[in-house]
Amino acid sequence: MGMGLKEFCKQMTTHNAPLRLTEAAPAIGRFYPQHCKQSELPNGDIYVEFDGFGYAWTALSKKVTFTMSGAVDYDQDFRIHDNCDIYAYFRPRSVRGSNFQTRLIEQPVASFLNSLTPMGDNFGKQLVSGKLGDGFTVIREKSGNVDFGLGTIQLGQHPVHPYDMHGSNMMVYENLRTEIAQEERDFVGPIEVTDSDRALFVTATMQGVPAIDLLLMKKQDAEMSLGLYFSYAQAGPLNAPVMLADVVPAQQPYKRTIPVPKGTYYVVLDNSSTAGSVAPPNMGLLANAAATVDYAIQIGDAP
Repeated sequence: MGMGLKEFCKQMTTHNAPLRLTEAAPAIGRFYPQHCKQSELPNGDIYVEFDGFGYAWTALSKKVTFTMSGAVDYDQDFRIHDNCDIYAYFRPRSVRGSNFQTRLIEQPVASFLNSLTPMGDNFGKQLVSGKLGDGFTVIREKSGNVDFGLGTIQLGQHPVHPYDMHGSNMMVYENLRTEIAQEERDFVGPIEVTDSDRALFVTATMQGVPAIDLLLMKKQDAEMSLGLYFSYAQAGPLNAPVMLADVVPAQQPYKRTIPVPKGTYYVVLDNSSTAGSVAPPNMGLLANAAATVDYAIQIGDAP
């Protein structure tokens, strides 16, 4: 537990937090923590301050971008399962502060409504700020893989994932279902590869549109593009080099092994007409050609 607490802020700022309306729903956006400060309180609780930015999508607003900061006291505890998996529980004792601010709303009508009422901020409190009160569970499997879920996960259980990766000797970075709306994209990362002679193993299944683009980018290039995606309503060109460009077709199992040098990367899932080689079908102004993607990204030895 002590080792995990020392790594708390490092882990928080080197991963994204997928955003879902319910735990079983697909992700509709992400939060990227940028700063984190932690301390242990006299009663043994851990006090955490953090801030970051993110994006989400709804049918009414289209893309919403936002910034957020928070401060939470977590009561910490752990249990060990019979199979030696360790369950670390972080239950909020008090949420000392939460500040969600909408930065951009893509849909002009929704943007106008937000100027009259705090629609975007209320949505944000439901989507992000409200989740602070749920706490979270970190599961360290005996294989070394780490799983994560909101709320209290009972000993022996796991969060729902598209793929069963338990027992794998590769590190699972993310195992998730995400929904990418028409003319939007999703930035999965940062994915840190700490050793040489390693590879990213990507497994995916997609439905909803004929195909989407899967792009691998270095961290600095992806975050430049992510900054543009955050700052502008429409998803324009990536404006940065792409290491690998591939296509994920609908209803077909996708597997790709990508040898990479030591470094940090993003996998970008693109359902737009401004990047990659495919574009979503034109279904009119009121329709949404969304792609639902089940994917897993693992890190292992290069073949």
